[in-house]
Amino acid sequence: MRTSVNFKSINQLAVPATISGIAEPLLSITDTAIVGNIPVDGLESLAAAGIVGSFLSMLIWVLGQTRSSISAIISQYLGAGKIKEVENLPAQAIFFNILLSVVILVSTIFIIEEIFSLLEAKGRILELCVSYYSIRVWGFPLTLFTFAIFGIFRGLQNTFYPMVIAIIGAVLNVILDFILVYGIDGFVPALYLEGAAWASLISQAVMALLVFILLLKKTNIRMRLVFPLNKELKRLIFMSLNLFVRALALNAALIIAVREATALGDKYIGAHTIAINLWLFAAFFIDGYGAAGNSMGGKLLGAKDYKGLWKLAKKTIQYGLTVSAGLMIIGIIFYKPIGNIFSNEIEVLETFYGIFFVMILGLPMNTLAFVLDGLFKGLGEMKYLRNVLLTATFLGFIPALYLGKFLGWGFYAIWIAFIVWMLIRGLALVWKFRRKFKPLVQNT
Repeated sequence: MRTSVNFKSINQLAVPATISGIAEPLLSITDTAIVGNIPVDGLESLAAAGIVGSFLSMLIWVLGQTRSSISAIISQYLGAGKIKEVENLPAQAIFFNILLSVVILVSTIFIIEEIFSLLEAKGRILELCVSYYSIRVWGFPLTLFTFAIFGIFRGLQNTFYPMVIAIIGAVLNVILDFILVYGIDGFVPALYLEGAAWASLISQAVMALLVFILLLKKTNIRMRLVFPLNKELKRLIFMSLNLFVRALALNAALIIAVREATALGDKYIGAHTIAINLWLFAAFFIDGYGAAGNSMGGKLLGAKDYKGLWKLAKKTIQYGLTVSAGLMIIGIIFYKPIGNIFSNEIEVLETFYGIFFVMILGLPMNTLAFVLDGLFKGLGEMKYLRNVLLTATFLGFIPALYLGKFLGWGFYAIWIAFIVWMLIRGLALVWKFRRKFKPLVQNT
């Protein structure tokens, strides 16, 4: 059956994917907003939440690449009409992925203080980083498990169930944040930053349980580990390894940015925490069309429908740019109120307002990168994605950051480097897609 590529079919996948995609950054934004207004050690708690959040995001993105690999393979087999040949693949992939995550979780527990010291955390901020991470890290395997099953649903062209789970998780997290951070007089003590960590952990556990039940009830995919190993497991591992290296390069940029902001002083890491959470929120908002491209792109490639694939790329970019334009308008109109949501520290807000416009101006470039990134994952082009990120990070972001630092641009240098980073990523993906698929379209 030919896959329709139109406004309705794309948005049936993109809208739920957008809602589910913003779940994780929404959890971080909720923590940031609530933690930033804690009456005791508010500034230090905000900085600690930002440092730990960045490190955990790195771990999740580095090891969560199985999701994209599973989605790509399942969608391609679905398009080719051979889905039964990979029914036992997800269980095998998830088993090894979760096992690896547990090993890394246990290994980091013993060197928590050293890890955050490397990120320039000191004194009270370091103490808060350690206590916050010690709780939140246990949600790490749960999040990877949830993400992997989201990838299965995405490959099956279903982004609705992940959306439902994400909404439940986000709402639960907000409720628990207010209860555990600030407490309920006479019933629940105020746990402050640790309360935010417990809220996130409980929400992640509930999401993992619910998505597992949905997988068993609503699909033919089973989580029982059976042998022999699926023939596509080797390809999935190599795809995941390429994305693993890519994620390391991606997070190198994010971690270096956190380190440089922390080194500038408390108000800068506080402002950076607000800015990067908004940046990630916008990224996942736009990434809904990348998710649609991921699901539909793999299926169209499996069916060898190159004209449909070309049309999909054009439309997802157009829709993504429309969304980014809307986000830019919102950012401009609510420039000051947005900052007030996250902190009541005047010096943090003044620093944040100084670079917020740079983040807003970069949104169209982000759209190109995020939308095509999702499409390329669905096409299985993991090696090229790896090379693009390595180039953008080590020949774009890092040189731009330290050149800006040398020129005395201070905090601006970090966010100008992000603009350079995204520009290289977006243009490289446009060039590759046109070069590879335009001849195939013309020959069909």
